[in-house]
Amino acid sequence: MTQPKKTIFVTVGTTKFDELIATMLSREILEALSSKGYYEIILQIGKTSFVPDCSSRYGFVNIEYFNMTANILSYVQNADLIISHAGAGSILDALECKKNLIVVANQSLMDNHQLELAEQLYKDGYLYYCTCETLLNTIQTMNFSKLRPFVNERSKQIAKLIDQIMGFSS
Repeated sequence: MTQPKKTIFVTVGTTKFDELIATMLSREILEALSSKGYYEIILQIGKTSFVPDCSSRYGFVNIEYFNMTANILSYVQNADLIISHAGAGSILDALECKKNLIVVANQSLMDNHQLELAEQLYKDGYLYYCTCETLLNTIQTMNFSKLRPFVNERSKQIAKLIDQIMGFSS
């Protein structure tokens, strides 16, 4: 029996994280994800002038991107795997939608307190957490059946509070 074809949604939020987008489109990452039944990637690339190569390759029949959208949640809901920057809103959207989630830390950000949230949720067993350098190993070893389901009806308020404290929103 063949595995169902699965979709990945990659989000960098309102930031610029070209390293994650470039890493996602590398041969090693695409081959590793294809071997696990993924065949489509949708990239939300944020505030950047970087233009990703969206040619079909390494088992992926569809690779597409956009910069920003007001309807990000629909992409989250329609994906089988979310690969996200460490933004509180992006993390909590994926967890609330009960999606498999890999959070990738942007190591170029100095004093990034968002990483503390991702690290804690990783320690609590809700998601995988890595850097661009360790993403391939994370993909090769991920086992989402070992993660715990996330239950928190107050996460929207928590995300808003964290963003306010960090100065990301008013």
